[in-house]
Amino acid sequence: MAHFCLQCGAEMKLTWDERAREACPRCGWIFYPQQKLSAAGLIERNGRLLLVRRAIEPWKDCWYLPAGYVEVDEDPVDAARREVLEETGLRMSVVGLLQGYFIDDDPRGNGFLLVYACRIKDGSLEIKPETNQAGFFPLDGIPRPLAGAGHDRAILAWQTGSFPSPGLEQT
Repeated sequence: MAHFCLQCGAEMKLTWDERAREACPRCGWIFYPQQKLSAAGLIERNGRLLLVRRAIEPWKDCWYLPAGYVEVDEDPVDAARREVLEETGLRMSVVGLLQGYFIDDDPRGNGFLLVYACRIKDGSLEIKPETNQAGFFPLDGIPRPLAGAGHDRAILAWQTGSFPSPGLEQT
């Protein structure tokens, strides 16, 4: 929470207007917390799903889709491509948006995860600083534990065939 006004520097006070919020008693500016936005790439090859294992907290040693935060001036599609490259060494083309997930279990704050269907353009699978393992896994061989923050739900949706099919599969 903000404790000093970002407009005039006065100390913020807790007020109530439908919910508790910090407001500036001097200039009236109100602090509205905002959710974090993340973008993930869901990549399938020969019926297998690409997963990476986190090497850092939070979710250290948990498996997840290559993903990360969307920068304030970045299109989420570009963020999905960038994050997949940063975490796997693979260049992607984005096929389409599969699903969005509200996140309320991430220790860094609440947010929203957008999961994009992607196809590999080029590159080779590499281990990067944020990951300590990566690989393609079959429906019945998904490793555990899975990361939260929407990743567990997205991976389950892939396993159960719950996503719409925008042409994910590639050989």
